[in-house]
Amino acid sequence: MSEETVPQQDGGTAQPKGLLQQMEELMAALNADLSALDSDLQSQSAGSTGRTPAEETDAVG
Repeated sequence: MSEETVPQQDGGTAQPKGLLQQMEELMAALNADLSALDSDLQSQSAGSTGRTPAEETDAVG
């Protein structure tokens, strides 16, 4: 994580990223991760019986 907080030194010519730009990049990465997770969950639930885990545990107990 230290790479994210320490600006890269390229001969002193590179400007460090602004906080807003860093936050936008992190939010975009988070959004992409959540979209991939949602897609995975949707594909897994398509093959299930349509019951939620709470319903399954109630039926067993």
